[in-house]
Amino acid sequence: MDAKTLVLTAFQIAIIGTVFSYGLQATRDDVIYIVRQPGLMLRSLLAMLVIVPIIVAVCIKLLDIPRATEVVLMALAISPIPPLLPKKQQKAGGVTPYGLGLLLLLGLISIVTVPLSVIALDHFFEQPLSTRPDRITKIILAMVVAPLVAGLAFSKLLPRISEKLVKPLRLIATALLVLGTLALLAGTWHAIWDATGHWAVISIVAFIVLGLLVGHLLGGPDPDTASVLALSAASRHPAIALAVASSNYPGEQFAPTLILYVLLSAVVCLPYVGWHRRRARQEPSSQ
Repeated sequence: MDAKTLVLTAFQIAIIGTVFSYGLQATRDDVIYIVRQPGLMLRSLLAMLVIVPIIVAVCIKLLDIPRATEVVLMALAISPIPPLLPKKQQKAGGVTPYGLGLLLLLGLISIVTVPLSVIALDHFFEQPLSTRPDRITKIILAMVVAPLVAGLAFSKLLPRISEKLVKPLRLIATALLVLGTLALLAGTWHAIWDATGHWAVISIVAFIVLGLLVGHLLGGPDPDTASVLALSAASRHPAIALAVASSNYPGEQFAPTLILYVLLSAVVCLPYVGWHRRRARQEPSSQ
C-alpha cells in the first residue's frame, strides 16, 4: 500500500467516523428539526448545493488556475459534509439540533445530489466521465449514508454506549484528518506553490470567505443556525472531494490544492469561530 492510498484511507475512515458519531448523537427531534422549518431548510440547501458551487464555478472561469485546482475546488463545493460542526453553547460537547438535522439531511440526499453534481462537473470541464455515476453513488453510500444510518440505529439500540462512544470517535476522526493532512503536507509542501500559484490561493480564500458570508446570511437570524450553516458552507470534508476527484481524474495531482484548502480553511474560519463564541458569551449577560 503506497502513501497516497494510506492518506486516502485515513481520510475515508475519518469521514466515516465523523458521520457515524453524528448519527450516534442524533435524536428524533434532531432528525425532524430542520424539516419543521421549511424556509430554513430551503435556504440551507440553496447555500450548500447551489450558491457555493456557483461561486466556485465563477472563480474558476475568471481566474487562471491549474486544472487540478479547478477539479478539487469543484469537488469540494459539491461535497456535502463538513469536517466538524460547532458545539451548542448550552450543552458542553453537544451539537446544535440544526447542525445535526442539516448533516442528516445532506447525508441522505447526497446519494442523489453528488452523482448529479459530478455529471454537471464533467460537462463544466468539457471532459467525459472516467467513472460511472453509479460508482460515485457507491462512494457516497459507503462514506456517508451507511455510517449515518448505522449511527442512528446504534444510538436507538444502545443509547448509553452511544453517549460514551461519541467523544473518542470524534477525537479519532479528527486525529486521522490531521494526520492525513500532515502526510500530504510532508510529501508535497515544497511543490504546493509551484503546483497552484497565487490565483489558486485567491480562489480558495474566495470560496471560504464567500461561503462563510452566504451561510451566515442565509442561516440567520439565529446565531447558532447562522454559524452552523456558515461553517458548513465554507468548510467541506476533503475525503469525498478526494475520492470524487481521484476517481474521475486519476492522472491529476490533487494533494497541493487539498493541503492549501485545509490550511486556509482553518486560518480563515478561525476568526469567525472566535467572533461567534464571543457573541454567544455576551448574549446571556446582556439579557
